[in-house]
Amino acid sequence: MSRFIAFAGGFLLSVGIIFAQLQFEVASIRSADIEGHPTDSLYTDGSAGLHVVNFPLRAIIVWAYDIRDFQLLNGPGWIDARRYDITAKTGAGAGNSDELHERTRALLADRFGLVAHHETRELTAYALTVAKGGPKVKVVTVRGAEYGFRGGRGRNRGYAVTMAMFANELARVIGRPVIDRTGLAGEYDYLLEWAPDDAGAPGVSIFTALQEQLGLRLEATKAPVDTVVIDRVERATAN
Repeated sequence: MSRFIAFAGGFLLSVGIIFAQLQFEVASIRSADIEGHPTDSLYTDGSAGLHVVNFPLRAIIVWAYDIRDFQLLNGPGWIDARRYDITAKTGAGAGNSDELHERTRALLADRFGLVAHHETRELTAYALTVAKGGPKVKVVTVRGAEYGFRGGRGRNRGYAVTMAMFANELARVIGRPVIDRTGLAGEYDYLLEWAPDDAGAPGVSIFTALQEQLGLRLEATKAPVDTVVIDRVERATAN
């Protein structure tokens, strides 16, 4: 059964209980001047505010609901192309990052008329498994100074990460759900390097790199995934 998670007016409806949703005290939204902002960014001012520069609406919605791009469904095509600048403030005692996400959802509902709901959908996914010959990742017995993930385009390094964490990181990189089916326990270090699909440079794909460098494989499958389905969204007017 679907449950609504936002609607214009700044209220949430959950299990028959209506309660006020946290909102920003002041907010400015403008269509982005792409020539004036050749780069894009989205960052928070501690826990007190949100600053968005030249971001497509789709990416803002993804951030607000704390999901990955593949989890957002049914949006109209213009949310990928239409970019916005947003400055929003909460005042003192704003709270944590979860509250900033909630305030952003309220802003999207109020200014863009966004209505959306959570729904479990079966999506194309990948299963992360061990390749023939076994894994080539380094087992961590004692954590060093580094922990987590580092990297950029075509390069990803992990420090003391579990396979479940690595599967989530791969999902971010390839834009599809990834399920850990390696059966590998513990924590690992690794370095993975590949040629991005749009790079036009020589090199191996991330699928080949996984097998050759880490002894792991991605196998196509289907999996139930929690998604956010857009029911309605409108273009915001500048203020």
